[in-house]
Amino acid sequence: MKKVLTIAGSDCSGGAGIQADLKTMTVHGVYGMSVITALTAQNTTGVYGITDASPEFVGKQMDCVFTDIVPDAVKIGMVSNSEIIGIIAERLTYYHAKNIVLDPIMIATSKSELLQSNARETLMAKFFPVAGIITPNLYEAEILSGVKTGDKNGMINAAEKIAERFQGGILIKGGHLKDTADDLLYTNQKAVWIRGERVDNPNTHGTGCTLSSAIACNLAKGYCIEDSVRRSKKYLTEVLKAGLDLGRQNGPLNHMRRQEWQ
Repeated sequence: MKKVLTIAGSDCSGGAGIQADLKTMTVHGVYGMSVITALTAQNTTGVYGITDASPEFVGKQMDCVFTDIVPDAVKIGMVSNSEIIGIIAERLTYYHAKNIVLDPIMIATSKSELLQSNARETLMAKFFPVAGIITPNLYEAEILSGVKTGDKNGMINAAEKIAERFQGGILIKGGHLKDTADDLLYTNQKAVWIRGERVDNPNTHGTGCTLSSAIACNLAKGYCIEDSVRRSKKYLTEVLKAGLDLGRQNGPLNHMRRQEWQ
């Protein structure tokens, strides 16, 4: 059985973060493990509190994983400060971690800040050298590149700018585009559009976490970056189509929807 590690924050409502990651891994038939960087008090209406784990404890969790059940892929999600970023990058390098997917979570759908502004440069400086693919949404791609991403041309321009600092795959998610749900995969100075069906479902809590975790699962199974992205995009489309409707506002996905995409 392939093993996948998620390094991220906990979502007590179960829709995003560690909980979404582990559900996605289970459905993909891999063994999921977690290193928790923060506890969040959140639900479908917003984020109401964040308590970070200490950098030392994050490092200790990583030691326990890598010295026993070694991951075949790693997904990095919510990390809120420079100290935690530093210890994660150091441990990933020390243990020669492979197939690292970085989901640079900076702000929640509810507009709550999840990454301290003074940690953004640290995220790029520490994680870019170790990650194999990054998965920013349009807003995050703008922050990483300094380029507006309101349309497809902007997405390409942003990817080219990010590629000046990052040598791996760049997946800019187009879920917030007006007319399509196409994603841009930029690798080796080549842009490939991953076509996506726009699903009429207002409940999108945890979509980014779910997609990046699915990519990690597929990389662990041996698929290349492009095939991993395509398979993960198909999975995300299906779990959105399931139409789960829980909570009072932006609800979670039905991660157990599996028949159509396998």
